[in-house]
Amino acid sequence: MDTDDLEPAPKKKETKNLEILSVEALNEYIAELEEEIQRTKDAIVLKDGARSNADSFFK
Repeated sequence: MDTDDLEPAPKKKETKNLEILSVEALNEYIAELEEEIQRTKDAIVLKDGARSNADSFFK
């Protein structure tokens, strides 16, 4: 079984209408997205570490 089978399929989020946002709101939106990107990168590091530990354990 592949681990991809265990994870729920990601739902496609609706895109924001950027035309109606002010420059300040756009900058805040960018900051939110950057935080989410970092959170995602951190999750990848944790999963890679767990995989490495499991691989070394079962060798």
